[in-house]
Amino acid sequence: MDVESTVVSGLLRGHWYDAVAALLSENPAPPSQLRRARDLAVAGKRVLDLDAEDFGDIAKDFRDRPWAKKLSSACFPLEPRDSERGALGSLIPLYELMLEVLNLRSRRHEPLQIVVTAHLIGEYLPQLAWERVLGHAGDPLLMPESVGERWGADDPDCPHGSAQRTTARRALNACNGDLPGYTAYLDRFHSRLGPTLAVCAMNHATIGAGERPDVGDTCPNPCRWALRGTMTQRKDLDARVRLALLYRDSAIVALRHHAPVGHFFGVPSVGEISEAWLRTWERVAQEWPDESNPLLHAPWEVSAADEALPGMSALVSAVAGQPVVAGRLIRDIGADVADSLGVAI
Repeated sequence: MDVESTVVSGLLRGHWYDAVAALLSENPAPPSQLRRARDLAVAGKRVLDLDAEDFGDIAKDFRDRPWAKKLSSACFPLEPRDSERGALGSLIPLYELMLEVLNLRSRRHEPLQIVVTAHLIGEYLPQLAWERVLGHAGDPLLMPESVGERWGADDPDCPHGSAQRTTARRALNACNGDLPGYTAYLDRFHSRLGPTLAVCAMNHATIGAGERPDVGDTCPNPCRWALRGTMTQRKDLDARVRLALLYRDSAIVALRHHAPVGHFFGVPSVGEISEAWLRTWERVAQEWPDESNPLLHAPWEVSAADEALPGMSALVSAVAGQPVVAGRLIRDIGADVADSLGVAI
């Protein structure tokens, strides 16, 4: 193996796909094999950056690769009525990818990106909790069939605030209009859908005051659609939603808000991240008055060695109601780059 191959192998082992792409771009007219390796490296960088807007295009460009279908499953559809619903249908592939990104950012020693990814993990956690109940991850194409009654209405008996009512209405109509309207919904409203649904899950017909942690607004007058299922199922949903909200209001997520980008200060240190995660873990892993914290009573064991934030996979799994661990999508792209170049990693 020559020096250049040794360098490329080291960069791929460290998941420095941007540097590999830069090296391969130095030749203005590379042979087809190097061109494919360069394009794969660029794809790896974009996926590591969680550039989800481009996931669909990347999956199409490399549709012959086994990882392309998994990437397509992790993206939000670009058209309102795409037959492939991706992360609107299920958030599991996206969370597997985010957990992988979190660990790879740690291996690259990028504390700011660890904080950003930890923040993104919290964005859709309440939707992840609702997914098993709705049968989808808050897909606006299916929301009209999933909710009803006071959802999105200006009814004084509904505890949703004005912003949540707007989100609720937009979720019912986002796929019925034009592309700009749908795109605006994804950009501005979809991440607010989880907290809006959370209020419906935490209703007084399911859990009484003081039985579980107070994590925000609850519903004293639940709609019939929010009471579907057995009491056991409703209590399970309530517990997983509360755990999601505990994380969203935790120290590790708050650290993102105190780490401004581009102002030459505020980049968190490894020590600050570790301290914030410890405080977060103490918060989410505390037992509740009715002894129902799903993080402590999951019927499975999630073993994830060398996690950037130990226990994150267990937390996501507890919210999802099923085991969720870091995937291998980005590492599979890296292996394809290596194969294209004929180098070992």
